[in-house]
Amino acid sequence: MRVAADIGGTFTDIAHVDDAGAISTRKVLSTPGDYAQGVLRGIDEMGEAAGRPISSYSDLLHACTVATNAILEFKGAATALLTTRGFRDVLEMRRVRVPRLYEPLYEKPPPLVPRHLRFEVAERLDARGAVVAPLDEGDVARVAVALHRSGVEAVAVCFLHAYANPIHERRAGEILRAALPGVFVTLSCEVLPQLREYERTSTTVINAYVGPPVRRYLESLRQSLRRAGAGARLMVMQSGGGVADASVAIERPAQIVECGPAAGVIGAAKLGAISGYSSLLTLDMGGTTAKASMVEDGRLPLAEDYEVGGGISLSGPLVMGGGYALKLPVLDIAEVGAGGGSIVRVDAGGAMKVGPSSAGADPGPACYGRGGTAPTVTDANVVLGYLNPVALAGGTVPVDMDAACRTISDQVARPLGMDLFAACFGIHRLANVAMMRAVKTVSTYRGRDPRDFTLFAFGGSGGVHAVNLARELAMGEVLFPPAAGVFSAVGLLLADVELSQSRAFLATSEEIDPGALARNLDDLEEGLLSQLGHPRGAIDFRPALDMRFRGQAYELPIAFARDELGDGFGERMAR
Repeated sequence: MRVAADIGGTFTDIAHVDDAGAISTRKVLSTPGDYAQGVLRGIDEMGEAAGRPISSYSDLLHACTVATNAILEFKGAATALLTTRGFRDVLEMRRVRVPRLYEPLYEKPPPLVPRHLRFEVAERLDARGAVVAPLDEGDVARVAVALHRSGVEAVAVCFLHAYANPIHERRAGEILRAALPGVFVTLSCEVLPQLREYERTSTTVINAYVGPPVRRYLESLRQSLRRAGAGARLMVMQSGGGVADASVAIERPAQIVECGPAAGVIGAAKLGAISGYSSLLTLDMGGTTAKASMVEDGRLPLAEDYEVGGGISLSGPLVMGGGYALKLPVLDIAEVGAGGGSIVRVDAGGAMKVGPSSAGADPGPACYGRGGTAPTVTDANVVLGYLNPVALAGGTVPVDMDAACRTISDQVARPLGMDLFAACFGIHRLANVAMMRAVKTVSTYRGRDPRDFTLFAFGGSGGVHAVNLARELAMGEVLFPPAAGVFSAVGLLLADVELSQSRAFLATSEEIDPGALARNLDDLEEGLLSQLGHPRGAIDFRPALDMRFRGQAYELPIAFARDELGDGFGERMAR
């Protein structure tokens, strides 16, 4: 049997579906000091109600915000970067994009690796992988000594053109791992063996930056499960959809940066297909953020480009430039800081603002009665009567209506000279405006009309805002799934086991050697088989080529079947 746990900024959601299709759920407050405690408490409470001990589960499917929060809050590992001489400042240069066109003084967030921890070594490959200058192993050894003295927890290695030939990176990795035991060493050839220097460097650095906190968290969760008597295998949701063994997430933690939002979109696509709805715009509003995505004709779109950090996680050239590039498979999800726990304030100019700061799980909104004093969106919805104060979170969270009224009156309504209910409705509308930006990012900005889709709303606060949001977007239908408040956990139960790997294969369509391409595919498949531990016949392989026309700057993934390989394959793919 499988149980799912989805950790959010405010609540931890637990779900289980038995053989008869009956859903059991539980929503408990997250425990930021040790998230594992909230997971175990939720499983225990749900199991106690159903007469099912924790030892009865064979798999724990898990989604968490550990990697995302490490980046958003700049609380990742102390990380260093080792790169080719002359490329120390790739992280500073980034791309030309600026997300805020009319803010001339806008500053992008600082690189995750400060300049004093970015080191250059002598080595050089050309674009085809031929050695121009050999690796100076003495340089690497000297850097290792400096890193040991600095006390870094993680090191990212990204050499020029290592996607075409990993020989220098692998040797540097051997030297660093021998000299720095216990330090998390990440090589770009193991994380993203693809061209584009900034994206490859940024992705490798993200993997290193979140590696130690993700490893500590998942190993701690495994130990907590064992102490609690659970023998369940720990499986983790990935940003691109699908779950994988926790060991994969520990080795390549950048793959789980957006794992929580992905689970809900997977569930929406599968439940929508069963219900006859193939085109959906999903809205997942939790305690800290609101996430939007699109399911078109049953397909889950992957983001062509993705950024995390800078206060918001977005994809697409129209809104990018304020975060850190993550060039790994990620479902096309836009995320904004507008959740139930988002803090409301009045700025110096007398304007009401909602988010992105959140009250989180501790102390939480004022109405939770846990010491919170800042007004939040949840407080406003309680005052408006949009949330049932008796049944909030299934009745597990008591609500203090007086505290909600008092904090909004004192900090919002009175300073603005507004009636209490008018101020609360203004908060509600402002939260909708923020969420509309997320919905438009995955629809209007992609050339899609929201009116052609059905809004699929879930999350603890999704149902509160969905109808008004749909009305403002002129959408005709809104769907609310069973167990909507914990639907991302339900989506985990519906996810398949998936892994992805890539490799550079640089050729024009006329030059493609089908035999060489087949050998590369065989190597990739063998690598996946070794990680999955399943026989080949039990796995569905789906190969694709990233292709572009001459003169274009970016590629499109083009799927193909192995039996298409043969004479004229390149020309057929080009057509």
